Amino acid sequence: MGLMLRPPPGTPGSAAPAIMVGLFVAFGGVLFGYDTGTIGGILGMSYWRNEFSTGYINPKDQAKDVTSSQTSEIVSILSVGTFFGALTAAPVADMIGRRLGLVASNVVFCFGVILQTAATAIPMFVAGRFFAGFGVGMISMTIPLYQSETSPKWIRGAVVGAYQLAITIGLLLAAIVDNATKHRNDTGSYRIPIAVQFAWAIVLFLGCIVLPETPRYYVKKGHPEKAARSLSKLRRLDAEHPALLEELAEITANHEYELSIGKATYIDCFKGTLGKRLATGCLLQSLQQLTGVNFIFYYGTSFFQNAGFTNPFVISMITSSINVVSTFPGLYLVEKWGRRKLLLFGAIGMALCQFIVAITGTVVGTGNPSAQKSMIAFVCIYIFFFASTWGPVAWVVTGELFPLKVRAKSLSMTTASNWLLNWAIGYATPYMVNTGPGNANLGAKVFFVWGGCCFICIFFVWTMIYETKGLALEQVDELYAKIGKAWQSPGFVPTVSFQEVQETRADVRRLSLAEVENEATRKKSVVYNEGEGPMGEKYHA
Repeated sequence: MGLMLRPPPGTPGSAAPAIMVGLFVAFGGVLFGYDTGTIGGILGMSYWRNEFSTGYINPKDQAKDVTSSQTSEIVSILSVGTFFGALTAAPVADMIGRRLGLVASNVVFCFGVILQTAATAIPMFVAGRFFAGFGVGMISMTIPLYQSETSPKWIRGAVVGAYQLAITIGLLLAAIVDNATKHRNDTGSYRIPIAVQFAWAIVLFLGCIVLPETPRYYVKKGHPEKAARSLSKLRRLDAEHPALLEELAEITANHEYELSIGKATYIDCFKGTLGKRLATGCLLQSLQQLTGVNFIFYYGTSFFQNAGFTNPFVISMITSSINVVSTFPGLYLVEKWGRRKLLLFGAIGMALCQFIVAITGTVVGTGNPSAQKSMIAFVCIYIFFFASTWGPVAWVVTGELFPLKVRAKSLSMTTASNWLLNWAIGYATPYMVNTGPGNANLGAKVFFVWGGCCFICIFFVWTMIYETKGLALEQVDELYAKIGKAWQSPGFVPTVSFQEVQETRADVRRLSLAEVENEATRKKSVVYNEGEGPMGEKYHA
């Protein structure tokens, strides 16, 4: 296969426009990652802790501070906003389009940033976190949806995975800016890191003005001419080119077939193979959060600080840098190894690292310099496994799972699952690791929890994740219709042409997809074999 990712031989046109569009849209992940990452550093800033304190004195350093409950509220409220934002994104994306949906999410996000920048007390700061989260939630659903619907199948995984790369870049930028302002003894210590987010939002907003709408959205809305023009730009082919017409016809036929066998309501998302796919997507996104990655990026600075580590801000920059660099192998391997192998590899590696960190911190103790170095090393190795596997691939898989008729609805629910667990972790973690009354004081033992969840991930991937590498989005429907067990999916070769299936549409409701395909093949064979003799008589070859 070679080392490079190349289109199949004989592929007409060019994938460059679609790849460039997908990579630009991925830039929205910077908003996601930066907003997620910046709060960890802000919570560790002395000026912010003193300014926003409501009278609590931290017994560790006898300085004014915010309480565990306030920390939980401030961190987790972002995820509350993202949860509702992700669910709202589905009707918005179906109503005004994927492109304008990104524009709308940007506006909401900027409103939240304004509130946070202006805040001098916790209530207004929390309100800003909620609205910023609402915008991020809309963005986090719409970007993989847009990328999946525009990218060629042979490189779709790498393009969608670039969204996670942008998230890691956002986390790194947040760590750098936090480190640069942490010693300021004025409001600039926290206002500068927050206000920087306007720059990322403006770039995405301006780009969305000129981006094309996805051809699949136009098909869904019944605008074939607009769909052809959009696909023409993305594939760099004339609108009348046979290959473009064939791709568009297959998209249209698949959508019509899906509509003919059921409605597209939220209830329908839970039925049949759609329900199985929805469960897969929701569990995948939930488990991605339960691997413990956001503990490191939300609370890593505070955890290392309280555990006696020197230079916790520097450690945060190191882990964020590894997070960025490690994503690149994942973008390559998702198309070379496939989704299942890469997720299995990551789950095994993450589980081992989390258990080693937990055992080292519990048995030796976090105060031991050698133990500290060991824990940091395995946290970094863990981040490599996450960033190259579960980080990007979770977004890739969920973006590929669903048919066009319910894609926005189902993807919004899988993304909301991600944010629901994100909220739960953000809310519960201070109570799990902090000392004091009402807290569990787990400390390093919390890594046993994340390690156990990573162990569950191994069995989940084996039993639930279907291999979708190299399949068109429409061919994923055939995969789920024909293959009953996830571990049987590698090597699947699609054979259904939905254009031919539509010729038997009158019988579709009474037949399975395999039976409909057989009927379409039989009719095609009859037409092919039947001919006329030299005198005009009918005969069979």
